Amino acid sequence: GKTGIRAVLFDLEADIMEIVWSQGWEDFSVSDVHAELRQGREIAYTTVMTTVDRLFAKELLSRKRQGRRYHYQPVMTRDELCREMAHEVLDSLPGLGRENALALLVDRVSDATEEELASLEALIRSKRKELKP
Repeated sequence: GKTGIRAVLFDLEADIMEIVWSQGWEDFSVSDVHAELRQGREIAYTTVMTTVDRLFAKELLSRKRQGRRYHYQPVMTRDELCREMAHEVLDSLPGLGRENALALLVDRVSDATEEELASLEALIRSKRKELKP
């Protein structure tokens, strides 16, 4: 698996986005993130700054300069990111892969909760409406 710095930074990116989403931050600074992270672990400000900058480079955050520092904004919600990632994976699969992926999804649905099944049904219904001429 991933080891060392690569694993830490990748996980840290996820941790930071998780903080932004769960706090409902529309606009925040590196210090805001640093203060939150420091409650759970010892972490350098520069590490947080580098990681936030990497999230900006990956277009998960946008930013505006305010005085001498940047303020950041999330570009998408947690749901939007999940949807985009799922689309990317599906689009990158060859034809048969797509069928397999759908079969896998149906397989996973057998473990789904009542709530998940209901929302899946609603999604399918609205998709059918869209497709009807």
